Amino acid sequence: MNRLIAIGLGSALLCGACTTTSVTTPEAGASLEKRNTAVVLAFTDMVFNQHDVKAAFDKYVGPTYTQHNPMVPDGIEGGIKGLTYLTHTKYPEMIQQVKRTIAEGDLVAIHTQQLRTPEEKAAGRGLALMDIFRVENGRIVEHWDVVEEVPEKSNNNNTMF
Repeated sequence: MNRLIAIGLGSALLCGACTTTSVTTPEAGASLEKRNTAVVLAFTDMVFNQHDVKAAFDKYVGPTYTQHNPMVPDGIEGGIKGLTYLTHTKYPEMIQQVKRTIAEGDLVAIHTQQLRTPEEKAAGRGLALMDIFRVENGRIVEHWDVVEEVPEKSNNNNTMF
């Protein structure tokens, strides 16, 4: 089950299902966590499913952007360049499915499955990702991620998602 988990001051709040195909704007008066999660989900959908990287950065990224993934250049232009190459040249059929989100204050983490090719889609494997975004004034300003291949065989009956 996909769900949004917003954690604050030691309490957990479970909210409705989250997917990148159904991004909604939070209602007026929504918590900081809900607003920040909506920004991250919209950005993720625009980059990895719509492949509109430049528009996603223009709309959802702040005046500075700190990138912690060593494979992607730092800064806004580096992020646009790296993600455009990834979604337009290397894997033009890529999609990314959000499985769950966790938010606390200015941080939003998303656990996703990235399917880069038709073969990965057919096999249901691809990559398991955990992305962490820092959001400031409604804009993404920092990003970390951890990426792992989904193996063909597992030593247990649990999925990675």
